Amino acid sequence: MTREDFRRELGDAMDSISGSPDPSLPERVRAAVVHAPEERGPVWIGALAAAVIAVILVGVLLANNPLNHPPALGHGPTPTPSVAPSPSPTASPFVCGSAPVTVTNQTAPPVALIAAVRPGSHPPDYDRLVIEFKSSQTGTIKIAPQANSKFTMGASGATVTLAGKFGLLITIQGADNHTAYSGPTDFKTPKYLGIREVRYLGDFENTTQWGVGLSSSACYQATMLTSPTRLAIDIRTS
Repeated sequence: MTREDFRRELGDAMDSISGSPDPSLPERVRAAVVHAPEERGPVWIGALAAAVIAVILVGVLLANNPLNHPPALGHGPTPTPSVAPSPSPTASPFVCGSAPVTVTNQTAPPVALIAAVRPGSHPPDYDRLVIEFKSSQTGTIKIAPQANSKFTMGASGATVTLAGKFGLLITIQGADNHTAYSGPTDFKTPKYLGIREVRYLGDFENTTQWGVGLSSSACYQATMLTSPTRLAIDIRTS
């Protein structure tokens, strides 16, 4: 093989190798071969060619080594941020006794419209009575326990006895029970553990009253809730 043939084959071999770390490396090698002294024999040419090929291979391996490349963004597992648990809400204590309780004591809007009345059972812990308002604010609300289940019907003065042995009288000032409310006026709930009957007593001069007949002396808690505005009265049954 002539020196000219060797230079051509060596150049083709270098051009066929991809991933060279330096694009000018093949040209430098070709220049070194072309300008090599004429008097050096085939042994020098073979050694130079071997060294050049070794350098190229080492460069290619280093350039393509995956350990030399930083990991691509967006790959690999994403660390899960730690989230502190939300504190559990603390329920207000139940009130037991015969003294009246004032739930709200504030100036009422022109008229707070009652939109819904809903008794419900949540055994074995409590029964609940909800009075929902169409307006966002109510007047003064008072809850008065009774040692019996007898109530007076508003302006008429008639006496009614509800199911149960004890009672709660709910008085809502600045409220209208006839404009927006079209539901029942007497709820009988014989299967409930605490509430036995809920009855509308009257709506006179923007004051509304409801009576609640209970199976036993009341231990209860009353809370004003929002969205929508509503009064929730829980009667403890356990």
